[in-house]
Amino acid sequence: MITKIVFDLGLRRDITRYSPPIRAHIVTREPIDTSTDIVASLARGGLVPDDVDAIILSHLHWDHCGSPADFKTSQFIVGNGAMALLSEQPTGMSHNHFESNLLPHDRTFELHHPTAPRYDTVLDGAASNALTMRLANRQWQHLGPFPYTLDVFDDGSLYIVWAPGHLAGHINVLCQKKDGTYVYLAGDAGHDLRLLSGEKEIACWRDENHQMCCIHQDIDQARRTLDTIREAWSNKTSLGAVEVVLAHDAAWASKARVAGRYFPGEL
Repeated sequence: MITKIVFDLGLRRDITRYSPPIRAHIVTREPIDTSTDIVASLARGGLVPDDVDAIILSHLHWDHCGSPADFKTSQFIVGNGAMALLSEQPTGMSHNHFESNLLPHDRTFELHHPTAPRYDTVLDGAASNALTMRLANRQWQHLGPFPYTLDVFDDGSLYIVWAPGHLAGHINVLCQKKDGTYVYLAGDAGHDLRLLSGEKEIACWRDENHQMCCIHQDIDQARRTLDTIREAWSNKTSLGAVEVVLAHDAAWASKARVAGRYFPGEL
């Protein structure tokens, strides 16, 4: 049996279903096109939400977690520290608003921290799921330039990568292709490929109250995470060739669409 996993859910189809604080932030990001949401994308490959076994969320910002309510049987996997964000209390800039009822507690599994001595973060019914229980009993392992990874299937085909800095619980995935090379889905570890090439630096600015702002919660950790991704991107590690995909890389998205890499195509 093939386990079907989705990484991130993108934008919510109906943006009026976001909480008022998030909708207020979305106004500053318009125009937004939600015509092809995750449900429509799955349908192109002949799948419906109930076909999805698990959803790995890179983090809980509104533009990555879509509509979890559409997935009534799937398990949700989040990074350590993510669930504490779901209090609907702002934690910084206007994009940092969260919905307390976003995820189903009986189907949500929060990964243990890489340095935790024991696992203690199963949430309710997620403990009875075979996939999440495997992850619960796995130790984070060093892989190539990445200090902490979890081998999801114990066969090297899919790794969850600890990628702190952007937001509490931020994780990435490393996927092995049929030819043995890798695609690294970096979430919001960076928002421009020039951060990896060294042409650009992480942006910081002062708001109207002269408060220093950054898109990342912890800029020092974000820099360290980018350093490890950059090393993998160099194709000079034990992993060999690694393509890095940033969630907001419009240039990559355009090329991938032309090349037929969107589902039901292959990365």
